[in-house]
Amino acid sequence: MKDILDFTRQDLGEWFENKGIRRFRADQVFKWLYLKLAGSFEEMTDLGKALRGELAEHFFLGTLELENMETSVDATKKFLHRLADGEYVESVLIPEKEHYTLCVSTQAGCAMNCKFCLTAKTGFKRNLTMGEIVGQVRDARRFIAQQGIEPLFLSNIVFMGMGEPLANYDNLLRSLGVIFDTDFGMKFSRRKVTVSTSGIAPKIIQLGLDTEVNLAVSLNATDNELRSSLMPVNRTWPIEALLAACKEFEMKPRNKITFEYILMSGVNDSDAHAHDLVRLLSPIRAKVNLIPFNEHPQAPFKRPSRDRINAFLTILLNRNMTAIVRKSKGDDISAACGQLKAARIE
Repeated sequence: MKDILDFTRQDLGEWFENKGIRRFRADQVFKWLYLKLAGSFEEMTDLGKALRGELAEHFFLGTLELENMETSVDATKKFLHRLADGEYVESVLIPEKEHYTLCVSTQAGCAMNCKFCLTAKTGFKRNLTMGEIVGQVRDARRFIAQQGIEPLFLSNIVFMGMGEPLANYDNLLRSLGVIFDTDFGMKFSRRKVTVSTSGIAPKIIQLGLDTEVNLAVSLNATDNELRSSLMPVNRTWPIEALLAACKEFEMKPRNKITFEYILMSGVNDSDAHAHDLVRLLSPIRAKVNLIPFNEHPQAPFKRPSRDRINAFLTILLNRNMTAIVRKSKGDDISAACGQLKAARIE
């Protein structure tokens, strides 16, 4: 039996046709899965009993086992999901003023080995399937609905959880197809979904050709020596190759690429670093998210002082860069940027 969430609408339509069943049934099933958030095939009441039985015979409807949920003082919720093979991943539901944002994982663990990231300490386990990726979004909407809240209030997705999204490219792309399906899928606006990468340059270009989505790039340094020491991916695709790929990334004229820059005290937060950042990004339609380092015991880095953060930001703004200091949410439950590690709670 196969997880029906691993099937795109086209896949499912072909399956029905091969069974001699009219293709439009796939549209009905998708509507139940992603708009009505059905928990079983039996709930799909506009399908005949025989057809529901046919689905149950060949498919199961995957749900991620919720091993644990933690709630931050700011109401951010971190979900620890147990996968079918016993691996664990985390997703984070972030309340905003008028909507929710979900931080989604694409891999169990991560192979990128960024020195500031707690996820890297877990090592790489495996890629998530398409069903496990879209399942995080579906389960989050089901959770919101159970609280008596309109599930479509989950309107924003950031692929910034565990793993490197572009290293699981095919499943990422298939998941985006379901997420952006405005007829029978999840109906997310392309303007409200962001894919973050540590810098796999060829896949950045490919992503822009294959779909329309916001791009965020984890930069964190302004020279190759420092960036390579922090992010080993830079040894394969150094800053020059990364920025060249960003210039080729297809996007609408008014859109900008977000460059994430984690500020670490005494490492990359000097005035000189700020000026170098402006120099690097000036040729690109860019905006900068400054992220003060979220401290954890397994990394030697420290968060800069508020004055240092503000001084860095001021330099960017005075040079006409679009830049903000991103407020981290959920850091008291290790749900903030760079803190996910899918640790089982004993």
